[in-house]
Amino acid sequence: MQTLTQLVMLRNALAPLRKAGETVALVPTMGGLHDGHLSLVLAAKAKADHVVASIFVNPRQFAAGEDLDAYPRQLERDAKLLEKAGAAFLWAPSPAEMYPKGYTTNISVPAVSTGLCGAARRV
Repeated sequence: MQTLTQLVMLRNALAPLRKAGETVALVPTMGGLHDGHLSLVLAAKAKADHVVASIFVNPRQFAAGEDLDAYPRQLERDAKLLEKAGAAFLWAPSPAEMYPKGYTTNISVPAVSTGLCGAARRV
């Protein structure tokens, strides 16, 4: 399994696969993997030629005073589990990679964001 930390690395790794007509599935996670995550990797493998699993602890998903710093980060452990489950790539970007200086893109999906904890997660 190849671990990628920069978007350009991910694009370069996937471009020849896509050019060859191969399919790629994404399993997005925040790490701290368990059997549920790994079952998603297995299901993705059954549907696509290659699986990319992402691990990104998104600071924008945590409100002020929440447990961002305490959120479990076990990249080495999680990478081993993903490799064993058959993921071809691990996309593990930093917050700076995901939110580069000057970024301006924000997505709001009100119908999804209004229930459960959505109201408390608005930025």
